[in-house]
This record gives sequence, structure tokens and C-alpha cells, in this order.
Amino acid sequence: MFLARTCMVLSALIFSGAACADINCTDPIADWKPREQLQREAEQRGWTVQRIKIDDGCYELRAIDRNGNKIKAKYSPASLRMRSLAVDFGSDGDATDYLGPVPQGPIRRRAGPTSHGEKQ
Repeated sequence: MFLARTCMVLSALIFSGAACADINCTDPIADWKPREQLQREAEQRGWTVQRIKIDDGCYELRAIDRNGNKIKAKYSPASLRMRSLAVDFGSDGDATDYLGPVPQGPIRRRAGPTSHGEKQ
């Protein structure tokens, strides 16, 4: 019984580490863009940047958006493409700034075969 539990814990640790490894950045340092450029781009979005640091080879930005929500985002330092985003919404938080508006009215299904090849 002890061996089974130990194997389960070890396998969980191994697989959780593999899942987290996808967020690491591997851009050569010579190709990195300056942090100031990332800060300017974040400010153009209406974010107030609190800090930019390096974490796992990525730029990690912490900021507050124009609605007071806390932002934590990771960027590839060479392209400044966002790799991950976490938003801590306040009590009256609204995700439409990040996801777009929710469509109103009836939901229409597209015509044609479904994913299983069936006719609708």
C-alpha cells in the first residue's frame, strides 16, 4: 500500500512538472527586446505596470488594469508575445475586456455536417 501511494505521488509530481515546463521561454538573450518596450505596450492597453521581472526565461509582468483588476502575464522576451495571462477580478470584475462581449439572443448552429460527419 505504501509503495502504491509513493508511486502515485511521484507520477503526479513528474506529470505536473511536464505541464509547467511549457510556459518556460527559451529565446536567446541576444534577441530579447527591452523591458521598457513591454511596459509601453502594457500602458497602451490601459494597464498600470507594477513590475517586470524575469521568470523561467520569460518576462513576467504584474499590473493593474483600468478597472482595478490585478494582472499577471508572461511574455516571450524576443517577440513580446503573451504566453500566459491571469486576471484576478475584483468583486465587480468583468471579463469582457479580455474575452469580448457575450453574444445576445439565440445561439445559431452552423449548417453542415457535425464533427462526427452526421447531417443536422
